[in-house]
Amino acid sequence: MSSLMECSIETIINIFHQYSTRLGHPDRLNQKEFKQLVKKELPNFLKKQKRNEAAIEHIMEDLDTNADKDLSFEEFSILVGRLTALSHEEMHKTGRGGPGHSHGPGFGEGQGSCHGQGGGQSKDGGHGHGHSHGGHGHGHSH
Repeated sequence: MSSLMECSIETIINIFHQYSTRLGHPDRLNQKEFKQLVKKELPNFLKKQKRNEAAIEHIMEDLDTNADKDLSFEEFSILVGRLTALSHEEMHKTGRGGPGHSHGPGFGEGQGSCHGQGGGQSKDGGHGHGHSHGGHGHGHSH
């Protein structure tokens, strides 16, 4: 059985591929796919940018380290890392003070809103997926 962290990593990969396979190269996000992903999958993390097309374009340009107008998974993972670090900082700011190490809500919808959402199930209740493209494939099952 996969751990919550392993399931969370797999979820990030699966969401990337839900968008990257829509148009163009199936292992890269073009600008339209990236905008769709940000608006749908990161509504709380990027609230201000969600309604600002220029800000989303700027974020993509910043992540596009090789300036090819697409994001590889490696380039996309930079955003995931940055948002994770910023959310961690926010959790410390909103945590209850006092002894020990405490966290408040991050940039998600609220305290505990993500607990129990791991597990790798797809929205339709399935347990994993597989797909292939360009001579290589990805498969995930639980």
